[in-house]
Amino acid sequence: GISSVEDVHILLQNGADKVSINSAAVRNPTLIARLADTFGCQCLVLAIDAKQSAKNDTWKVYSNGGKIETELDLFMWAKQAEQLGAGEILFTSMNHDGTKNGFANKALRQLSDTVNIPIIASGGAGCIDDFYTTFTDGKADAALAASIFHFKEIAIPDLKKQLQLRGITIRL
Repeated sequence: GISSVEDVHILLQNGADKVSINSAAVRNPTLIARLADTFGCQCLVLAIDAKQSAKNDTWKVYSNGGKIETELDLFMWAKQAEQLGAGEILFTSMNHDGTKNGFANKALRQLSDTVNIPIIASGGAGCIDDFYTTFTDGKADAALAASIFHFKEIAIPDLKKQLQLRGITIRL
């Protein structure tokens, strides 16, 4: 629901280090630049919900919690957002979200090759190997998961130890 400089100011005043925007930025891309100019790009994360088309392999950006398809291409939108001042991209593959079949590593790799800011992978984690491959094959800088932690399918300390043993730099 963040849609203004005032919204971000309130959140930062109340202890947030970073904020994430999505639909408001899709509707008004200049919001990214205003927020970056006011607060610095280090605290601005652009969340992108995108879905891969089954018929032509393109990735389209969705807004409103993944309900409304836009005309935006995932990779062009990410590059534009970086140029406007986004400090990180949180990419959720709607095709992978909730499947526990792994992250969208091909798209993550392409995103990583497209922009020069950190990419956070979201959508699809089901096992420890999914995290490892998203860092290696997907070139993600971070990874997000929910249900596997909420339902205690993977313990976070175990995940961190396994990733460290496999050569991934991680804070324990």
